[in-house]
Amino acid sequence: MDQLPGFLLAAVALAGSPGPNTLSLTAASAAFGPRRVVGYFTGLLAGMVLVMAIVASGLVGLLLAVPGVSPFVVGAAALYFVYLAWRIATAPPLGDSAGQGRPPTFVAGVMLSLVNPKGYAAMAALFSSFVLVHDRFVVDALSKTAVLVVVIAAVNLAWMFAGALLTRFFRDPRTSRIVNVTFAVLLLASVALAVRAA
Repeated sequence: MDQLPGFLLAAVALAGSPGPNTLSLTAASAAFGPRRVVGYFTGLLAGMVLVMAIVASGLVGLLLAVPGVSPFVVGAAALYFVYLAWRIATAPPLGDSAGQGRPPTFVAGVMLSLVNPKGYAAMAALFSSFVLVHDRFVVDALSKTAVLVVVIAAVNLAWMFAGALLTRFFRDPRTSRIVNVTFAVLLLASVALAVRAA
């Protein structure tokens, strides 16, 4: 595992940079509090494990090689991100939403990870650029997945608690709307950048 230090550095850089998963988790934590978004946090992590499995198995390459599939996949993902950005932008202030607002669910977290272009690009780069266990493809893939689960969980926890620090801004209706709309715009911008880079 001589490539492990480089793999870890690349994993922290790719997983920790702002993207759809981290921004939506931060916004959800700020709007609903970290305890109410644990399910969403878990769903994002579970979804990323599925993304790793899809990338490692080569299914992404096979799927996107089918004529006409790529625009459909990009369009469906874009619609989901617009819906998610709208939910964030229109979330009510905490004072008005106690007990009423519904935080994103486990399933929403899984779905976001599965349509996140940054996730696929990052996992493809990590899985193809590093070899942790030579001459044993399955053990190598499982090793990378185990390391990445720990890194992504730690990074997402940091983003979630960063969102919790913003909670006080979500109690004032005007400030809450400004912060929510800002997060929604950042989410859409991060998706646009990830699609351009892919």
